[in-house]
Amino acid sequence: MRRGGFTAAWAISDEVLRRRIESGQRCWDWPRHLQYVWRGEALRDKRVLVRCYHGLGDTIQFIRFAAPLRRLARHTVFWVQPELLELVKAAPGVDRAIPLHEGAPEVAYDVDIEIMELPHALRIATQTLGRGIPYLFAGFAGEAGIASSRKRVGLIWRAGTWNPSRSIPIELVMPARAAAGVDLFSLQLDADCAEIAALGATDWRSADVCLLAARLMALDLVITVDTMVAHLAGALGRPVWTLLPADCDWRWMERRSDSPWYPSMLLFRQRHAGRWQDVLDDVIAALARGP
Repeated sequence: MRRGGFTAAWAISDEVLRRRIESGQRCWDWPRHLQYVWRGEALRDKRVLVRCYHGLGDTIQFIRFAAPLRRLARHTVFWVQPELLELVKAAPGVDRAIPLHEGAPEVAYDVDIEIMELPHALRIATQTLGRGIPYLFAGFAGEAGIASSRKRVGLIWRAGTWNPSRSIPIELVMPARAAAGVDLFSLQLDADCAEIAALGATDWRSADVCLLAARLMALDLVITVDTMVAHLAGALGRPVWTLLPADCDWRWMERRSDSPWYPSMLLFRQRHAGRWQDVLDDVIAALARGP
């Protein structure tokens, strides 16, 4: 899948699934995000429960498959992280969304599947990934209505602490404040006031994903490291530049400056592991040309 060979990946996945079923292997005592759920059952004309056990970004990326799933299924229910509930409710193909919690879902269903198993079950092809975008929709951020001739650029420079290789030291981001004709907006949730002031940015961070989505709609460009916000901007169809470490996640594939997942996204990759300066130089040069 890193090379874009989805057909070959599904053949391998079929074999892995067959062996799991034959071995009787159980996974319900594993951490949720490692559990596999689907056992190869047909989805057509079934009531399908989709379990969203991974991160928020994973759910945002893979909720695109609700629409092709619904073309097969009789009814779909998405058991989704509470933070995403309102956005997911309006996604094409979602008949019902309920908040994820500990224990069992309180709905009737015929087949259940983890959301990241959907592309395997649906036999998704690489060339179809970017169809139907946007597939998430946001309201209006009232404070964004101020007219301005300058470009509004949102910034996120740190990812979660579980993978520090995705984060960029803020001192490398500082030259972005000098980009001509650009107003910066900090979307960094854990930024402190000193960092935001040093960037000369407006503080637009929000833990409310619906408000964050509305603010993304009011920006001309989002520049972010590999975070949930990259997926949210792409799912909304907003222009987004995603900055990637050399050994990046499989979903960004190899040696591409675009993403088949998100037509509005450009990828800026490290040329040498751990070296962000070249990436930021490329970003500053691109900003100088105009977002």
